[in-house]
Amino acid sequence: MRQFTAVVNPTAGSTLVTAVATWLREAGATLETEYSRSLTHARELALQAAGRGRVVLAVGGDGMAGGIGGALSGTGALFGLVPAGRGNDFARALELPTEPDRLARLLLDGEPRPVDTIEVTSAAHDRTVVLGSVYAGVDALANRYANRARLLRGAASYYVGTLRAVTTWRPTRYRVTVDGREHAYTGYTVVAANSGYYGSARHIAPDARVDDGLLDIVMIHDAPRLLFFSLMRELETGGHVRRPQVHVVQGREVHIEADRPVPYGADGEVEAALPLTARVLPGALQVLH
Repeated sequence: MRQFTAVVNPTAGSTLVTAVATWLREAGATLETEYSRSLTHARELALQAAGRGRVVLAVGGDGMAGGIGGALSGTGALFGLVPAGRGNDFARALELPTEPDRLARLLLDGEPRPVDTIEVTSAAHDRTVVLGSVYAGVDALANRYANRARLLRGAASYYVGTLRAVTTWRPTRYRVTVDGREHAYTGYTVVAANSGYYGSARHIAPDARVDDGLLDIVMIHDAPRLLFFSLMRELETGGHVRRPQVHVVQGREVHIEADRPVPYGADGEVEAALPLTARVLPGALQVLH
């Protein structure tokens, strides 16, 4: 029987968490619960638990998943997700069940699946490892606004944040180098995606796979604001990739620069400014699936 340590974001939704914990304990599993004070504290708790041979559960949203999963990347520790946050995009990419009994059964009996992680380095933020995506541009600004929208949750906070970000955005000149090949353009953003989803179920990179050893680099070029809003709506289905303003390439490493200090984010939490380098770490994390 597996032994679990749940590292919990205190702001996470409690209904799923309580139900999953009940199912695990009734099955005879040992479950410790640790409440994090910050993302740094969550990483420390996860590494301590992994060092004792326990399965580490990230309980929260994409920030918690990315922070703990990144900390465990390369350690061989078993990692599980209890998606109880605002976006839950990495759990969505893994197609994890949302019913407490099915999720608990997966955590008890599921086989480890090696998935890729993303190593991000920049002068502004040193080195960090995340799970889902790194994005530099109007979406990073929108995420910042969404995180500060205390009265809104889920897609509503991202919608309001996006509206505010787009209406104040000025076109930026990007230089994106993917595996040595340079792409220069003026536009809104560049996304290095391991997971196909970001921003609360927006299907930014429909062909991205979490275990293919590649990043999908999505570059959104300049467009009139009204057209850009249409493109943003198409993110729900992934149809935006058919637009001529969207260019997608795959690679193992990407270096992103811009003509001004453009903000970037990663898994909804890391906030810094370009330039940055992101590279895939193939199969670096063992996820219960």
